[in-house]
Amino acid sequence: MVVLSASICSGQGKALVSRQFVEMTRMRVEGLFAAFPKLVGHAKQHTFVETDTVRYVYQPLENNLYLLLITTKTSNIVEDLGTLRLLAKVVPDVAGSVAEVAINDHSFELIFAFDEVLTAGGYKEEATLSSIRTNLLMDSHEEKMHVMLMESKKAEAAEQMKKRQKDIRERQMQQMKQNFMNNGPGGAGMPSGGMEGFGGGGGAPSAYGGFGSDSAPPPGAFDYNKPAEPEPVDEGPKVIAKGMTLGGIGKKKDNMMAAMAAEDNLGSLLGGGAKGGASDLFGLGTATASPAAAPTTPLTLALEEKLTVTMNREGAIGSAEVKGNLTLTANTDVGAAAIVAVNRPEIAAKCTTDWSFATHPKVDKRAYEKTGKVSLKGGKAFPVGRPVGVLKWSYSAEDAAPITINCWPEDDGSGGVVNVNIEFELNQDRPDMVLRDVNIVLPLGTTDPPAIEAIDGQYKHDPARGMLCWHHDVVDSSNSTGSLEFTVPGSDVDAFFPVQVMFTSETLYCPIEILSVTSSSDGANIPNAMSKALVPETYQCV
Repeated sequence: MVVLSASICSGQGKALVSRQFVEMTRMRVEGLFAAFPKLVGHAKQHTFVETDTVRYVYQPLENNLYLLLITTKTSNIVEDLGTLRLLAKVVPDVAGSVAEVAINDHSFELIFAFDEVLTAGGYKEEATLSSIRTNLLMDSHEEKMHVMLMESKKAEAAEQMKKRQKDIRERQMQQMKQNFMNNGPGGAGMPSGGMEGFGGGGGAPSAYGGFGSDSAPPPGAFDYNKPAEPEPVDEGPKVIAKGMTLGGIGKKKDNMMAAMAAEDNLGSLLGGGAKGGASDLFGLGTATASPAAAPTTPLTLALEEKLTVTMNREGAIGSAEVKGNLTLTANTDVGAAAIVAVNRPEIAAKCTTDWSFATHPKVDKRAYEKTGKVSLKGGKAFPVGRPVGVLKWSYSAEDAAPITINCWPEDDGSGGVVNVNIEFELNQDRPDMVLRDVNIVLPLGTTDPPAIEAIDGQYKHDPARGMLCWHHDVVDSSNSTGSLEFTVPGSDVDAFFPVQVMFTSETLYCPIEILSVTSSSDGANIPNAMSKALVPETYQCV
């Protein structure tokens, strides 16, 4: 069989949908359709009529429409009638009905269905109604797998982007923490007199009104409500040099870089002394760091503990660890012959569960465990001018966190403002703990300034980095809790984490005390300088 054309036409010979399977001119197709109504009128009892060249095989549809096949006269009439019956089932299944409007709306789908039944050249395919439906749906397993693969890659890329954003934010917070601990509050970059640049209510009175204050600053004081002006750069007296002067270009270049950095508030990027770090980041002060003083005693002792604390947003401690060490620095030969005695029995009695201690491999461990005296094996002297860690200890428990943070950011429902309530509480198990220069730093996720609703203590906002620093001079048993409430534009409640906590303290967790420092040669007391410090290494609320 050879089908020349499959069509849906009206009783007047107007084609609604027509698909030709052999090459035919439009004029010939229109002529064949125009002759069809006249032929049908002469032989109504048959479903096919013939002319000298072609055969019309048709089936009446509703609404005076016909499903028409135009074939060659040599085509198998039985196969043509089978093709006609299959197409009669396909048309209402694809178009939904046999109305003229439905045929016009689904004309392309009908053409695709005709192509599933008949191939190019007019030959019938071995097709059923269900197979035609499946082919028209074009449901490809390979396409589904490709789409799933693409969606998986997009989800993975989005997850990596969030992870990178979190890593970048953590690095920024870590850098801020290091700046705070090196040059921040209480360090060389912080002038004596507290947090003059901070605003807020409560806490120790500040020298100026700070941010949001109604009182005008005293004459000559820096007004934080005005935009910061670049500091004048002292280029020194101008000297007219004759001939070539070595070193002049470098100094001029440094002065130019300093002036450019001052204009763009990038002074912290130049580094050096107290100019870098948190002091410049939050405007805590610009005092010049004095050079380290030469040691005045034969021996320097340092008791230091570092905290690593992670807590959740409700203040529950996830992990808390204290790592401490006793560092000895011999400044002279007299100090190198020192024997340091500590309260070993008291340490052994109080530090039992979750505590561990270790001495340096070169320290006489047997003498330390029996008498509590720290000295090198064989009576050797300590190296001069080099710090030596002679005793280390660690403690891991929930009460190793001296302060807890509870942070609650909530969307106000409008989709554009976040209400943040944050509070701190001193660990009640350590009422003797005294924390100084406490700074709670949290990202805001925006450069817009926060609107402070209520605050205990003082605050400082860094719009360039989108950071808020909440400051307390002292947190102890008499000032053990505090809260801060503010609103800020945004919608992402996760943008306010991680919250970093920074402070300094002279209250150690380990009850270690230096009982005496004597000489190994004659037993005389050796003058020494001793310091105690408890500092956070990583202290965050995630």
